[in-house]
Amino acid sequence: MSPSAIALLIILAIVGFGSFIGFRAGARQTMNLEQWVVAGRGFGVVLVWLLMAGEAYTTFSFLGASGWAYSRGGPALYILAYISLAYVVSFFVLPALWEFGRAGGLQTQSDFFEKRYGSKLLAGLVAVIGVVFIVPYLQLQLKGMGIIVEVASFGEIHRTAAMVIAGALVAGFVFTSGVHAVARVSILKDLLLLGAAVVIGIAVPYHWFGGIGRMFKALASTHPAHLTMPGATRNMGHAWYVSTVLLTGLGAYMWPHLIGSCFTARSADTLRRNAIVMPLYTLTLPFIFFAGFAAVLIVPGLSDGDLSLLTVVQKTFPPWFLGIVGGAGALTAMVPSAILILTAATLFAKNFYRPIIAPSMSDDRVAKLARRTSVALMAVALFFTLTSGRTIVALLLLGYAGVSQFFPGMILGLFWTRATLAGVFSGLVAGIAAVAFLILSGHDPFMGLNAGFAALILNFAVTIPVCLLSNSSEGESVYVVTR
Repeated sequence: MSPSAIALLIILAIVGFGSFIGFRAGARQTMNLEQWVVAGRGFGVVLVWLLMAGEAYTTFSFLGASGWAYSRGGPALYILAYISLAYVVSFFVLPALWEFGRAGGLQTQSDFFEKRYGSKLLAGLVAVIGVVFIVPYLQLQLKGMGIIVEVASFGEIHRTAAMVIAGALVAGFVFTSGVHAVARVSILKDLLLLGAAVVIGIAVPYHWFGGIGRMFKALASTHPAHLTMPGATRNMGHAWYVSTVLLTGLGAYMWPHLIGSCFTARSADTLRRNAIVMPLYTLTLPFIFFAGFAAVLIVPGLSDGDLSLLTVVQKTFPPWFLGIVGGAGALTAMVPSAILILTAATLFAKNFYRPIIAPSMSDDRVAKLARRTSVALMAVALFFTLTSGRTIVALLLLGYAGVSQFFPGMILGLFWTRATLAGVFSGLVAGIAAVAFLILSGHDPFMGLNAGFAALILNFAVTIPVCLLSNSSEGESVYVVTR
């Protein structure tokens, strides 16, 4: 059997088994809106951990991190710093949000803004912004999926075909089983990803250089600027690094799909314990960076840095291992894709379509509309993926720039009684307008800072004064966390 056939069979077996788990996950549940979106709020520590890890460690971690280590060098290390900050934020914010959500029966991020500030218009705006910035995150998963299958199959399957097939499978099991599918498939995906990352990160440096230390020594002697700031870039210096760590660390749990996962937890303590154990997963990331840095010396001159990890694996390991890596990578793209389209579809149906177009719509009809919308959203994301040339990390940073603008409204709404609808609405509009202007006009970085962070500063600068000047009784429906 040829090497490509061996790798391809293993990939198909892993993807097929993962899809089977996804389709079966909700077989014993009546798939109403509550079960489809937040699994009846019944997940314990293990399933919440798997669900959030499945959403947080994606194709970005697998291909994007190694790709930036290869093509950018030092600036890529922002990834390790922001994840550490994000867990600290989640320890304090998510339990408070869960308590608010339980009291109000919330299912989505937009529900929070509607309940806290008493405005369907603000909730609709949050839903639209959430859907818009979920699309680039979904694009990066699909692009990663295409790259993984194409390289791992030795070019036997073109990336376009891989993306279309995977997109159809994901849309199918999300339609059938909702968030139950995402949590169950995450178990298989995480086991494979953890094992593959450790083996690659240790074996590649030892195979080519005799050890991890020797690999870095060789890299420092041949590319002395690669491991420092701004690395292989011209404009990603220390100011960009610090501002990007702050932006992504504060905004990490502002993604609508992670807010939805928060509401699946059985208790607030489940989320606190989850914030403590989640960093264990981060231990795999340095191994991914090792592969990216090693690739600078092993396969120099790649036109697309996102190809670096798989290209090195292809040159180092036998075809069967490449198949396992390809299968793990495929699931690493499919799991987050599933929760992303589920969240975006729910936001559209529940927080935009019903309140604005069909106010009398029942929960059952909202659930049916959301499930159908998930299929349509996958088709839209596939179209944009096939027509976009952005790198995986660039797509992620674009998404972060947008969703991080929810941070002031979320934090102030939970912990500050003076937060008002006028202040949060004004700040959100200013922040999103700044993101659009800076990124679309090519001003990212802006004065050395991440454009999204500059927009977040403007957001706060508008929100707080307007809140102080406006009537605080606008937030009369509020349940502000005081501990």
